[in-house]
Amino acid sequence: MSIEVKICGVNTPEALAWAANAGADFVGFVFFPASPRAVTPEQAGGISASLEGGPRRVGLFVDPEDALLESALGAAALDVIQLHGEETPARVAAIRARFGVPVMKAIGIATEADLAQIAEYAPVADRLLLDAKPPPDAVLPGGNAAPFEWRLARLASIPRPWLLAGGLTPGNVAEAIAASGAPGVDVSSGVERARGVKDAGLIRDFIAAARGWEKPAPSI
Repeated sequence: MSIEVKICGVNTPEALAWAANAGADFVGFVFFPASPRAVTPEQAGGISASLEGGPRRVGLFVDPEDALLESALGAAALDVIQLHGEETPARVAAIRARFGVPVMKAIGIATEADLAQIAEYAPVADRLLLDAKPPPDAVLPGGNAAPFEWRLARLASIPRPWLLAGGLTPGNVAEAIAASGAPGVDVSSGVERARGVKDAGLIRDFIAAARGWEKPAPSI
C-alpha cells in the first residue's frame, strides 16, 4: 500500500501545482492567522481553483467558529476539515454532523500518556493526525519543525486512517515511517526554503522518500 502524503501550508498556486505534480494525496490550507502559512477563505479558493482536480483539499483550523468553517468550505470546496486546536470530542462530532465533511483531528504527542486521546477521538473523527505536542510557549499548535518519539505510535491501537507529523523532512521521513508504522505523513516546514515559502525540489524529494522507503536496496 502506498504511503499517503499531505503537503500542508500551501499558500500559492505554484505550491499547489508542485504538490500535485509530485503526487501528493492531500494539500492543506491553513486558516489560522498566526501561522506564516495562513490564507483567507478567498485566497484558498483562488489557489484551489488554479488547478482542476489534483490532491484532496484539507482546511486546517484551530478551535474554529462555525462561521469560519462555513466561509472556508464555501470558498475552497474543502474535502476534509482538519482540527488542530483544543476541540473536544463533542465539538469534533458536532462539526462533522453539521457540515457533512470528513474530519481529521490532530492529537499532540509528547509521552506515552498522550496516546490515550486516540480512544477519545477515534469514534468521532474520520482520520487522525499524530503530531508533536508543541512546547508550552509555542504560538503555533503545529508546524514547529519538532518531532516526537516516533516509536510511541506503535504502542497505540489506531482504528482510523492516520498521518504522522512533526519535524519531518526529506532526510528523515523514511526513518519516521519505519519507526512509527505510519500509513501516511504530513509535512509543512520540512519542505520550505524559508518560513512559509514552499520549495518544489523539497516537495518532490519528500514524496519520493516517503514512497520509496520500503523498497529494497539494489544488489551490487
